[in-house]
Amino acid sequence: MSVRVKICGITTLDDALLAVEAGADALGFIFVEGTPRYVTPDAAAAIIRKLPPFVTPVGVFWDHPESHVKAVAEVCGLRALQFHGDESPEEAGRHALPVIKTIKVTGPQDLVRMPGYRVAAFLLDSATRWSEGEPRRPIEWQLARLAASYGRIVLAAGLTPDNVARAVAMARPYAVDVNSGVEARPGQKDPDKLWRFVAEARRAA
Repeated sequence: MSVRVKICGITTLDDALLAVEAGADALGFIFVEGTPRYVTPDAAAAIIRKLPPFVTPVGVFWDHPESHVKAVAEVCGLRALQFHGDESPEEAGRHALPVIKTIKVTGPQDLVRMPGYRVAAFLLDSATRWSEGEPRRPIEWQLARLAASYGRIVLAAGLTPDNVARAVAMARPYAVDVNSGVEARPGQKDPDKLWRFVAEARRAA
């Protein structure tokens, strides 16, 4: 089965529809205040209402209270949640929607947290907090392949149209996630990069 593709950091309807047209399976909306691609719940809801039915809107949160996450999910019509902070297995397990738990990976020792979570998937990211548009260093793709024994893996961090095919071939993830790697500048996607990224990811699957 071909790898799924999530385009994260969506801030405008134009970028959302561009990602859909290119073949994205999921779109990520970042609700973390003070970050380069933060989007308000009202703005995200207006975009999500115009998405086709088989594209999954994912809300990205960072140690937000459970009540806040549920309220934003309801307002926006989210269909999955991504937790990017230090949420415990208990906190991640209290939501009705599918949860993707981010694990920051610097080495094999970071994978030991994974068995404690009962989530729909794990997103493997670098320890760098947020990109301001500069290139990010990929994690070790071989580690992502090892992590698959704990569940579905969404590979992130430093992916671009130029390396995603190699990443998929080595890591064999369930999905790939890209944000700054397909941008013209923080918060605005580059059409050529976005189209090439999706095509290269699928070519390698």
